[in-house]
Amino acid sequence: MTDLTKFVGGCESCPIQHRAVCARCDADELDRLESIKYYRSFEAGQTIIWSGDRMEFVGSIVSGIASLTQTMEDGRTQMVGLLLPSDFVGRPGRDAATYDVVATTDVVMCCFRRKPFETMMVETPHIAQRLLEMTLDELDAAREWMLVLGRKTAREKIASLLSILGRRDAALNLAGQDQEMVFDLPLTREAMADYLGLTLETVSRQISALKKDGVIVLEGKRHVTVPDFQRLLDEAGDDCDGGMMA
Repeated sequence: MTDLTKFVGGCESCPIQHRAVCARCDADELDRLESIKYYRSFEAGQTIIWSGDRMEFVGSIVSGIASLTQTMEDGRTQMVGLLLPSDFVGRPGRDAATYDVVATTDVVMCCFRRKPFETMMVETPHIAQRLLEMTLDELDAAREWMLVLGRKTAREKIASLLSILGRRDAALNLAGQDQEMVFDLPLTREAMADYLGLTLETVSRQISALKKDGVIVLEGKRHVTVPDFQRLLDEAGDDCDGGMMA
């Protein structure tokens, strides 16, 4: 289990402070959030929230990655989304969870008691505005992912996922996309296959092809270097601002 002591402290030391739901809060608002927050850690594979469960908290992913999964009546499951650092978990105003939320890697969450947080949303425009922006970003990402799954080739799907992870890592570390990107791939190839609707063999083959062509440099199975981010975007069929090419 992750040691939470390194996360306990003021919001000014939080690694996701510039992108989280509290990004625009002033000092008084942060103090108020501090009074209703707590940290929780989850091991890889552990269920954070079960679909249908009553939600007693909402919060942000501080470190690690979680998946949103939906289970059909016959027991089949489908991964329908990824939650990366700074992403928000839970729906204020909704008592029950809609999806299973499962820790793909070890996860640390900054949690807020749901009822006090809902009260703060009403009384604190900074929080409500930021949450609206994050929700609209999530909607854009869902629409983008429909195109990835429905129209892109296997190679483009892998390149798209790598570009999404690379952009998020760069944003969290305040690095520019014109710089060489270096990040650790947080997903196993099995998880990538599930999320992208590909076979494990196809994922491995396409990653090897991107490596062979010099689009990425791979050390071990997880440590990724992207020497030229624009080239990765070209492989993904994306334009330079992260949107989709017509």
